[in-house]
Amino acid sequence: MLSVVLPAYNEEKMIPKAAEVIDRLLRAEQIPYELIFVNDGSKDRTWEEIERAAAANSRIVGVCFSRNFGKESAMLAGLATARGDCCVVMDCDLQHPPETMVEMYRLWEQGYEVVEGVKRSRGKESAAHRASAGLFYKIISGAVGFDMSRASDFKLLDRRAVDALLAMPERNVFFRALSSWIGFRSTSVEFDVQERTEGESKWSTRSLIQYAVKNIVSFSTVPMQCVTVAGVLVFLFALVLGVQSLARYFSGHAVEGFTTVILLILIIGSVIMISLGIIGYYIAKIYEEVKGRPRYLIARVIGRGAEKQS
Repeated sequence: MLSVVLPAYNEEKMIPKAAEVIDRLLRAEQIPYELIFVNDGSKDRTWEEIERAAAANSRIVGVCFSRNFGKESAMLAGLATARGDCCVVMDCDLQHPPETMVEMYRLWEQGYEVVEGVKRSRGKESAAHRASAGLFYKIISGAVGFDMSRASDFKLLDRRAVDALLAMPERNVFFRALSSWIGFRSTSVEFDVQERTEGESKWSTRSLIQYAVKNIVSFSTVPMQCVTVAGVLVFLFALVLGVQSLARYFSGHAVEGFTTVILLILIIGSVIMISLGIIGYYIAKIYEEVKGRPRYLIARVIGRGAEKQS
């Protein structure tokens, strides 16, 4: 059986359409399935629409969070609820084309355990959003060590891969990178990002930056290494300036110091404060991990075969 996990945040208009389109497609392809909608603390009527869809189709399962915990948590909750032999994670706004899901399933039948959906094109976006998204993927690719320029959350995972992901105890999870990190027999399929028919994107430039910082820190120690690099550069700068100052002093042309001292204090102080900020952010994430709070809390579950997970 194929489990389709669909995180939803303020997607009341897309729930009925997503359920109808995916149901029609998988029935036509004769693929046994279940749809798992995860309501990530939506403020509109998303949960009511999920309840209505589940009442009309016994293959639909609904999971409702007690509040907004974020997309990463919603995806993990859906995978934890899934009972299929393989699982597809996709957006319920249908920007991930459902037809590609069938291609992923056929590749799984051939023995692949992880099928990555990679973007052939990003669809229509504003210049600012395209630039911020490009910068985000460039930074995060360098930090995590994988090429994520065309990566997405749209992917199929075999049951073994799903169990490996769920067994990881960490709280701050970067699903997009971890699904590549776990290995297994993998392949990829290209897709074109579809235009939204209802609603609007939940991602702004600010939220992309926050998403990048959070996931880079949760998956990589590169920012900490940047602190070391910055310290080495400041040391080399200070060494060169020190040699120059001593040379001028012994030659009888001492450096007039006030401006130089002020600039040095500002440069070194800035590097120290930025370094402390990076270290502090890592300490905050360690604090969150040590507390061991659940990734999410489920308020309600509807549909056949659903159990509460946390």
